[in-house]
Amino acid sequence: MPESPTATVEAPRSVAAHSDNPHHSRRWLILVMIGIAQLMVVLDATIVNIALPSAQADLGFSNDARQWVVTAYALAFGSLLLLGGRVGDIFGRKYAFLVGLAGFAVVSAIGGAANGIEMLLVSRAAQGVFGALLAPAALSLLTTTFTDPKERGRAFGIFGAIAGGGAAVGLLLGGVLTEYLDWRWCMFVNIIFAVVAFVGSYFLLRHEPVLGDRPKLDVPGTLTASAGLFALVYGFANAESHDWSSVSVWGFLVAGVVLLGMFVRIQMTTAHPLLPMRIVLDRDRGGAYAAVFLLGIGMFAIFLFLTFYLQQNLRFTPIESGLAFLPMVGALMLSATTATTVLLPRIGARPLVPTGMVIGAGGLFWMSQIGITSTYADGVLFPLMVMGLGIGLAMAPAMNVATLGVDAHDAGVASATVNTMQQIGGSIGTALLSTLAADAATSFLAGKQPTPLLMAEAAIDSYTTAFTWAAFIFLAGAVVSGALLRSGVQTVRGSAPAVHM
Repeated sequence: MPESPTATVEAPRSVAAHSDNPHHSRRWLILVMIGIAQLMVVLDATIVNIALPSAQADLGFSNDARQWVVTAYALAFGSLLLLGGRVGDIFGRKYAFLVGLAGFAVVSAIGGAANGIEMLLVSRAAQGVFGALLAPAALSLLTTTFTDPKERGRAFGIFGAIAGGGAAVGLLLGGVLTEYLDWRWCMFVNIIFAVVAFVGSYFLLRHEPVLGDRPKLDVPGTLTASAGLFALVYGFANAESHDWSSVSVWGFLVAGVVLLGMFVRIQMTTAHPLLPMRIVLDRDRGGAYAAVFLLGIGMFAIFLFLTFYLQQNLRFTPIESGLAFLPMVGALMLSATTATTVLLPRIGARPLVPTGMVIGAGGLFWMSQIGITSTYADGVLFPLMVMGLGIGLAMAPAMNVATLGVDAHDAGVASATVNTMQQIGGSIGTALLSTLAADAATSFLAGKQPTPLLMAEAAIDSYTTAFTWAAFIFLAGAVVSGALLRSGVQTVRGSAPAVHM
């Protein structure tokens, strides 16, 4: 990857730089709208999980169809993120953001009114489509709105906390809505988020004409990237219910790798690439993308398997399970905001991201010590808080660096790449760790007479296996990010980038 000298500590903070940014005077209100939109997108990946049993009883669909309520969203979202990011670069981030919000609200209403599994699946896939337009626009708006280094750090700390803790908030909100209202409100609640963010953003954001050198849409790159990401997510989704030797698993994974290889080749030769290689080949951004990817894999173990443990072994209700994650969310928000406002401007990302991943790994190793007699207070609470501190320390600086110094006309696709790394990481984590956990439970029960106690012990063995492997993944992330990220403070070289909407 090409080297470049370490940047100076701060980009110039001149009045002229702020005058180039039409959003400067209202930047904190814009952050509120971006945060609401990001929270909606992130929590929608988990909010329906707790509602699924109620939805299944109401609509009468099979267990096989149940997983596709989650997978339909992930497939559309993961495969279209790069396209969604580039659409924002071409047609304007304000329009992409508003269309994404409006579309998300409409299809959420359709999902909440679903009269069968087909209608529900179509609405979930459509949520993924509009989410793929919305999420990159939100992050790129954040990137171009906050150009002052100190304020940028604070804004990315808040955004990183939402990105890391939104899934846990989704579990809590899903439990509350399902228990006290109806599963359909897990869809209808998006309308509230979307309307508030749409109205606020409509008046706060300015649309500026895109300059004449705006990027053009790379059709071959779009097709190969979308098809390749779709094949990868679909293959890993199938691995949850099929053997790895099944052609529906390895066949799609191979196809995904081949298509993405073709995509890279196209990006290296075309005049208007969907994802310019200069974005991902920068050492700092490469290290940040790798960190977000590996964090996505490891975080899955926390949310999925800990939810299983809380509900099936500790007999927590859905609401109690959601509340149980709040200490982690609080620790994550504390470390994310501290890392980006206090530490990142002083020491840079290289010490923070690897250290955060090591701390997260320590929390996972600690969590892997739970046993049949463990309780929430003595086996879960403190490891969970340690994991939150580690994830916040790594996630927020990584997202900051991943979009730092990108030209304004590439901000959307750079932001989309961050979301893509997290989404694909989560899909891989779902398949890989579920398989390892299932194999551990099978091995634990082999040759033994099943009893309720033995089944509970086998379940805990599967959870601790997943936590242990996730910890090793975090450690691998610490090594990779530590090797790629440069020492020193990474900032925008030269003047702050102008905003081109």
